[in-house]
Amino acid sequence: MHPALAASPAGSARRAQQGYQRALHGLLLPYVLGTTVLIALPALLTFVLAFTRYDGLSSPVWIGLENFRELFANPLVWTAIQNSVYFVVLAVPLRMLGALSLALLLNQRSRASGAYRAAIYLPTIIPDVAYALIWIWIFNPVYGPLNMILSSLGLPAPAWLVQTNTAKLAIVIMSLFQIGEGFVVLLTGLRDIPEDYYASAALDGGSRWQMFWRITLPMLAPWLLLLTIRDITLSAQSTFTPAYLMTDGGPYFSTLFMPLLIFDEAFERFRMGSGAAMMLVFFLGLGLLVLLIYFVVGGWGYDEDY
Repeated sequence: MHPALAASPAGSARRAQQGYQRALHGLLLPYVLGTTVLIALPALLTFVLAFTRYDGLSSPVWIGLENFRELFANPLVWTAIQNSVYFVVLAVPLRMLGALSLALLLNQRSRASGAYRAAIYLPTIIPDVAYALIWIWIFNPVYGPLNMILSSLGLPAPAWLVQTNTAKLAIVIMSLFQIGEGFVVLLTGLRDIPEDYYASAALDGGSRWQMFWRITLPMLAPWLLLLTIRDITLSAQSTFTPAYLMTDGGPYFSTLFMPLLIFDEAFERFRMGSGAAMMLVFFLGLGLLVLLIYFVVGGWGYDEDY
């Protein structure tokens, strides 16, 4: 660089910009390395192993599409897919509805609102294993608090985790209390809506329902879509811990979800090639579901031209 240019204000600004860019790259480097080592490389190895016969001990043997042919001929795979779809279709809308309702309810500042918000977020930070053990006690048909409450109200008190018609529902119910992250995101989205919109609507005689339908819901649409896609990808995977610890896929495979079947295939039966093929199909299905939602709602919920 010419000395006169380096000493000029433009040269100083350029050096500052270059230093800022180097600092950003330095901050991003650990994340990029971690993503590459912990996510990208395992994903690539999984893709390759899906076309091999591999037991974790001997060398992989290339078998082409044989794993996929066996996969779609396996009735347990279809059972696990149906169970996973059941969970996503039922749990995700209920979780979104619960998070949105609580965010609307606790949006107003009050003396007790902080404690209520902390109580809503608390189940989210409980480790999955501890959370599953807590719900084993809650669902206990003999001394569990849930059945005690149902019996006191004169309602049926089923043996939740040992009946095929209630075991999947029990896994859905326990997932509805871990909505703290969605609650916080929607609460933030509500705070970003200008109060002038509501004031103008009130002057025009708009009711609370009209304000919610015409102002709140459209302004929250990008947040709701983001949380829906996040919940689909995470909910389909988060079934592993409760299914593994609480029911082990039973009774009669009613809680055999895809993550548990993949684990059993790869690490219980040592058929890692077949497990990798299941993983590939599983995430391909999730990706197609996300794309379907994207095209149905027509984008991310906002005008990308602005």
